[in-house]
Amino acid sequence: MVSFLPPTPALLAALGIFQRGEKPTETEDQIILLIKHGKLSAIKGDLEDAERFLHQALHLAQQSQHNQAITYIYCQMANLAFLRGDLLSAEKLFKASMSQLLGSGAQQDDNALIEMSLKLCSIYASTERHYLAVEGYKWCIETLEEKIRREKATPEEGLSAEEMENMQLLLGMSLDSCARYMLIRGQLQLATGLYERALAIARDVHGENHTQTVVLMNDLATVFERRDNHQEAHKLAKRASSLAREMAHPDLPAILSNEAAIHAHTGNYTEARQLYKEALEEASAQGNERLIELIREAMEELDARSRSSRDQGKERR
Repeated sequence: MVSFLPPTPALLAALGIFQRGEKPTETEDQIILLIKHGKLSAIKGDLEDAERFLHQALHLAQQSQHNQAITYIYCQMANLAFLRGDLLSAEKLFKASMSQLLGSGAQQDDNALIEMSLKLCSIYASTERHYLAVEGYKWCIETLEEKIRREKATPEEGLSAEEMENMQLLLGMSLDSCARYMLIRGQLQLATGLYERALAIARDVHGENHTQTVVLMNDLATVFERRDNHQEAHKLAKRASSLAREMAHPDLPAILSNEAAIHAHTGNYTEARQLYKEALEEASAQGNERLIELIREAMEELDARSRSSRDQGKERR
C-alpha cells in the first residue's frame, strides 16, 4: 500500500477556514472546538470519537452554510476513512471536498485541489487502479511545474516568498509520492528521476540538515541499490545516516538499517553487522517493537549469508 498523505499547512491555508480577519461567531467557535476535539481524538487513535466530533462539526457547518468549514471537515473525514481502511468512503469524501471547493469559486489549479488530487492518487495506487494513479500524479506534477514557471516569469505580480515555498514543497511531495509508487511497481528508472527532483527541492527549500531531506536521501539510496548502482547507494546512505545521527532523526533506526542492508548486499558483512547493532539499540530506545523484530530478522539473515560465504570459501580452497 502506498502511504497516505496527511493534510499540510499549504492545504489548510488554501481552504481559508476561518481566515476572514473577523472575530469568529459563536457557531464558528463551536465548529472550531469540535474540529479540534476530532483531530485530537484521531492523534490518540480514537477514530470513532474523531468521526463523531467531525460529524457534529459538519452538522453545524451545514446549518450555518459555512462552505469553507464544510470543505475542510469533508477533508478531515476523508483522512479518517482512509486510516480506517475505508478507501471507497475516503475517495467519495475527497471528491465531495473538491466539488465543494470548486463550487466556491476555486480555480482548477488551486493548490488545495492539487493536494486533494494527490491524495486521490494515493487511494488509486492503494486500490491498484494504475492508470488513474499515474494520470493523477502526472497532472499534479505538471500543473505545479506550470504554476511555478508562471510565477517565476512574473515575480512582480506573483506570490509571497512563503506561498512560493509552499508550492515548491507541494511539488516535492507530489514527486516523492509518485516516486514511491514507481518503486513499488519496479519502475526503478522513473523512481530515480522523481526522487532526485524531490531531493533537489528539499535541499533548496529546507537545506540538507532537515528530516525530510534525509528521508529522501535514504529513499534514493534504496533505489540506487536496487539498480545495482552500489557506489551512489553507499554514498547517499552514509550521508543520510550521518545527518540522521546528528539531528537525532526519528527514523534513525530505519535509516541505519537501510545502510546496513546496502553493505550486506555488497558482501561487507562486518560493517553491516555494526550498523544493524546500532539500529537495534536505537529502535530499542524508541520502544519500536515492530522495527526491533525486523532488524533482528535482518541480522539473522546476515549471519546466515556470512556463514554461507565462509563455507563456500572453504570449499574453493
